[in-house]
Amino acid sequence: MKVGIIGASFARAAYLPALRHVEGAEGVALASARLDSARAAAQAHGIGAAYDDWRRMLDSHPLDLVCIATPTDTHCDMALAAIERGAAVLCEKPTAMDAAEAQRMLDAAEVAGVHHMVDHELRFNPNRRKVRELIASGALGQIRHVSMVNIADAWGDPASRAKGDWLSSASRGGGRLGALGSHLVDLARWWLGDVVAVSGQSLTMVPERICKTTGEPWTATADEFDTFSMEMENGALVTVTISAIARHGMGGMTQIFGSEGTLVLEDSTERMLFARAGEPLADIQVPDPNADLPGLNPGIWNVSVVAALRELCGAISEGRPLTEGATFRDGLRNQQILDAIRQSTRERRWIAA
Repeated sequence: MKVGIIGASFARAAYLPALRHVEGAEGVALASARLDSARAAAQAHGIGAAYDDWRRMLDSHPLDLVCIATPTDTHCDMALAAIERGAAVLCEKPTAMDAAEAQRMLDAAEVAGVHHMVDHELRFNPNRRKVRELIASGALGQIRHVSMVNIADAWGDPASRAKGDWLSSASRGGGRLGALGSHLVDLARWWLGDVVAVSGQSLTMVPERICKTTGEPWTATADEFDTFSMEMENGALVTVTISAIARHGMGGMTQIFGSEGTLVLEDSTERMLFARAGEPLADIQVPDPNADLPGLNPGIWNVSVVAALRELCGAISEGRPLTEGATFRDGLRNQQILDAIRQSTRERRWIAA
């Protein structure tokens, strides 16, 4: 299976190390905006072709799968071009700039009959799979409310980001709602079912910034603080708080409260605590068997990509539908919810999702 990758940064962190552990998959070409970056990533992982023009890469190689790990505003055009050439697509999150783009991507993939996946890799993390199993089994009873919190200090210092950083630009699809909020929305839907309505705020609280390399003042436009509530079809209320502007990072935690039990998952340690009513919380953490594979970078995001790529490549080679993972249809639904949160921010009210 011939695999092409667009974008060098996350490719070096996750895609390229993971591909070495996917039987029958071979990375043959890599494109990045900077040729030196593309060449460095390609050479480090034995890929023979490097480009600074992703369209030229697509035209130069018959690819079975294209992995897209680039700024959000490029996702739609790249996915459509890969699909037009008959390739399956693995696209980073958030799926697109808005639901209209996500719809175009889904429609094109379905018409072409190619496989499609959004890289919500935490669906392949053993602990988060265990959460889903416990909820589905009824071990927690009826889920009443869920709290998902992630507090980081990466953007807390106004001089922590470089001018022109796409993650700080709303016009390029930057911001924490897309970068992390999309994952949390996907997990909530995967665990609990669909979303009925949302209310929240997606804010730029520290817009005035100083370039970390030149000292030049600049203005950030993307959100770095988000807080929102999701009313789920099953009656549960999910509350999410994401901050990148704390001066002390507190990490992430998910707490799930049901009529018959409680579950707590700590992101930094992967410690997972569970108890039925009347019992003390006990650690039921599940180790990831892929964590010790040679050459992988540490962290659940990088390790979970192995299982995601194995599932996608397996489905492509076997000519079967995906049995696991988030498809472009999930990506569209996720995007509709993100769009509704932004609408709620503007209109300061609950929005039907």
